[in-house]
Amino acid sequence: MLYGIAPLLSHVKNLFLREEGQDLVEYALVVALIALAATAGMNTLASDISAAFTGIGGTLNTAL
Repeated sequence: MLYGIAPLLSHVKNLFLREEGQDLVEYALVVALIALAATAGMNTLASDISAAFTGIGGTLNTAL
């Protein structure tokens, strides 16, 4: 039975030594960081746009 375990252990060792999966994890982390920054930026941008439209609306109300 030990004869069949050696190839299995070799295969598991090779899986742990492969580096292809690390690239995918790194890309996922970069995408998550960009998404977080975009979300934070969108909240600030939405507040600024809302304030601008409120100011424009107030100006139009007083002009009419």
